[in-house]
Amino acid sequence: MLSLTGLVGGLVLLIILTIRGMNLFIAAPLCALIVALTSGLPVFIGEGNFVVTYMNGFSGFIAAWFFMFLLGSLFGKFMEDTGAADAVARWIINKLGKQHAVVAVVLACAILTYGGVSVFVVAFSVYPMALSLFKDANLPRRFIPAALAFGSVTFTMTSAGSPEIQNWIPIKYLGTSPFAAWEVSLIVALFMATMGFYWLKHMIAKAVSRGEHFESHAGDPEIAERDYPHPLTGVVPLVVVLVLSFTLHESLQQMALIVALGGGVLSLMAINFKHFHNLGAAISVGTTGALVAIGNTAAVVGFGTIAKSTQAFQSAVEVMTSLPGNELFGAAVAVSVVAGLTGSASGGQAIALPLIAPHYLDQGVNPEQLHRIVSISSGALDSLPHNGYVVTTIRAICNETHQRAYWAVGALTVVVPLIGLAMAVALFNWL
Repeated sequence: MLSLTGLVGGLVLLIILTIRGMNLFIAAPLCALIVALTSGLPVFIGEGNFVVTYMNGFSGFIAAWFFMFLLGSLFGKFMEDTGAADAVARWIINKLGKQHAVVAVVLACAILTYGGVSVFVVAFSVYPMALSLFKDANLPRRFIPAALAFGSVTFTMTSAGSPEIQNWIPIKYLGTSPFAAWEVSLIVALFMATMGFYWLKHMIAKAVSRGEHFESHAGDPEIAERDYPHPLTGVVPLVVVLVLSFTLHESLQQMALIVALGGGVLSLMAINFKHFHNLGAAISVGTTGALVAIGNTAAVVGFGTIAKSTQAFQSAVEVMTSLPGNELFGAAVAVSVVAGLTGSASGGQAIALPLIAPHYLDQGVNPEQLHRIVSISSGALDSLPHNGYVVTTIRAICNETHQRAYWAVGALTVVVPLIGLAMAVALFNWL
């Protein structure tokens, strides 16, 4: 009982501290220590002690994602410093009108995500363009994280055919394909895209009606009008990233992102070299931003590593997988809860699937339906305030606070996917 209280209490405290803006390098290990102490884990000495376990999760994430964060941050900073992002943004505004700034950001994220680019990298890459679009349209910048997240981690990340890992992990355990249950997936994806977009537009319109508008920050780029390159010079590097990641992700898997982002950075430098205002400063700021972003995310991953090593966590997973009633509903609850506790969609799947896959397959559950439910459910409660992607996007990339930006992010990445999940369960039981 003490272990469960500590697990839930540590998670709630982490969410509260994150929303209140506490430094994650302090908040995450502090909350993880509470979880460890209430679960009887040794702190300094002994196998599986707190320090070793936390740092294994922390350093493991950095080892796996450092180059992607570094190249993604440099790509975004180069797009900003050369004016390529501004050029693309202004071209879109001129062609579509300011009223379509939001849809342009969402579509850019959706295309890159469905093309196989990591959601972290998409945020780095699209943010400079989103900033320009919101500035030209005079929209409150606190909604930029919501637009980025909605286009990246909702109707694209967990849909049939998506090359994102959240759609591929179930294949190993269920023997399915990435297009499993594509008919229901398509319906749910269209619903989430439609509902989320209109909800986002409504939230922004309501904020504007209250007098909110775009507010510049001290660190925003100031690029003279005469320095704007041709819009294509910003589109071509994005296409390079998309094409390389899509064509290489099966053969190189995660390494494809390094190749794709490296190609994007090099093509951007080659095309727009004369438009750099300060290449040295751009590299310095980009690398520093990458370290802050990956450090914040790794701190939260360390908390998840401690959480999943406790007996309370293992017991919670067993309870979730033994829920009475409809099997798909039980699987949805199990994966959602585990993803929420760990703050990770892929982590939630990797922990829950070894337990629920044989359990439900033995009961005769359709593996394709189970695949789609697991995928969609992993992308809901994972987006609570302590989620690594959420922290990175709001704080490190957009330079916002959780208090200003998270509520819109939560509405679109938690509430909308949960409704979509309920729709998927209902459709599978009705069809």
